[in-house]
Amino acid sequence: MSTINDQHYIDKILQGETNAFAVLVDRYKDMIFTLALKMVKNREEAEEVAQDTFIKIYSSLNKFKGDSKFSTWIYKIAYNTCLDRLKKSKKEDLNISIDDFSSHLIKTMDNALSTLEEKERKQTIQKCLNLLPNEENFLLTLFYFDDQNLEEIGKIMNISANNAKVKLFRSRQKLAVILRQQLEPEIIECYERER
Repeated sequence: MSTINDQHYIDKILQGETNAFAVLVDRYKDMIFTLALKMVKNREEAEEVAQDTFIKIYSSLNKFKGDSKFSTWIYKIAYNTCLDRLKKSKKEDLNISIDDFSSHLIKTMDNALSTLEEKERKQTIQKCLNLLPNEENFLLTLFYFDDQNLEEIGKIMNISANNAKVKLFRSRQKLAVILRQQLEPEIIECYERER
């Protein structure tokens, strides 16, 4: 990635050099597509959402004031575009009960996951994330895979950093329940025997 910052290209675009937008698209297309795919869970729809997101970014570029990182601003637009798409398709989210959650369960899951190969572990986590409701999948992805902090997540999702922290905690609880249901029982039994 070039060392020239986003603001340089934003300024060029606003001055009429529209072809400079291709640099920003190239920089952020993978990030936006990945987030869209996690939320809408359909490749074709994710591609459409990514296109819609870039159209919105281009048409509202003059509204970017620089009070947050450009990537945070883009995430927010992508997130809202995904929410609009989901409202239109009215998809039902899987409801996970966290009644049987405990801190021991998260520790058990962490240890069981550490015994899996790295690739297998990523596939397992991704499979389980996809079973979560869209908002929670998106939140965990931002935090763990995209290294966004709670303040940035709050800006993207239009909530306070404290609210993001609470939602993150609850999402981790649900993920732990799903992981327990999805993981091979013998992996967990193996860990339990070693204790």
